[in-house]
Amino acid sequence: MVASLRADLELLELAGAAAGELAMKFFRQNPMVRSKLGGSPVTDADTEVDELLRTRLLAARPHYGWLSEETADDPAQRSHDTIFVVDPIDGTRGFIDGDDRWCVSLALVRGGRPVVAVLNAPARGESFTAIAGEGAWNGASRLSVSAASDLAGARLAGPRGWLKTDAIAAVQAALEAHVPSLAYRFAMVAAGRLDAAFASPRANDWDLAAADLLVHEAGGRLTDLEGGIPRYNREVPRHHALAAANAVLHPALLAIVRAAEQEVARSRPAPRLGKRE
Repeated sequence: MVASLRADLELLELAGAAAGELAMKFFRQNPMVRSKLGGSPVTDADTEVDELLRTRLLAARPHYGWLSEETADDPAQRSHDTIFVVDPIDGTRGFIDGDDRWCVSLALVRGGRPVVAVLNAPARGESFTAIAGEGAWNGASRLSVSAASDLAGARLAGPRGWLKTDAIAAVQAALEAHVPSLAYRFAMVAAGRLDAAFASPRANDWDLAAADLLVHEAGGRLTDLEGGIPRYNREVPRHHALAAANAVLHPALLAIVRAAEQEVARSRPAPRLGKRE
């Protein structure tokens, strides 16, 4: 099994490197931007990288399934026990703005959990990798979450609106400037550059699967706000709010993120009568 996963890792690394090289041809070159259904942006880089990855990976592993942000969902592809879960460019808004904190996110999911991961951040010259049970790496350097034991002063990242809540302010953490790629945000926890990070609800499998494995293989925890470990390739590939940190910080992090979520919910305007929400 491990030998097979190592072969899959090598495949993902090579594909991720090629995808990163292609994406860099568009980076800071004013790529054409369109809006998808729902309003999120997509560029020619997203779609071309998606096509490169889908062609290369499924040609090499035709018996694996496929789930990607930029490919129409196909139940037949998702019926496989082992699937590729891909975000061609995670952090598209940052990519468009010229922020270098974006990445190509590649994971192999088996039985609902990631078993191989590659995050290639070509604009930063980094490639993070992991195999379940074998650790997580940035090149030749093994990743390890930080040893921070108190949220006071901890390096913390999350969605902009939630970082402004009283719940987050109360812990007096050192807040990181907004990280546009959710996958890279959690990879920073795995690398020990952040002590903790969290995500608001509605992140998708492709945003999370690779970074999830990196965090866990680096000795950390990434869970929903009830402590549940994410499951992937479900009927709806979307998640509740999530938080990542080392095992010591994690319970306190869950508590403040739960409080922030409640505070954000209270601040939303009530729906107008007669209008469907």
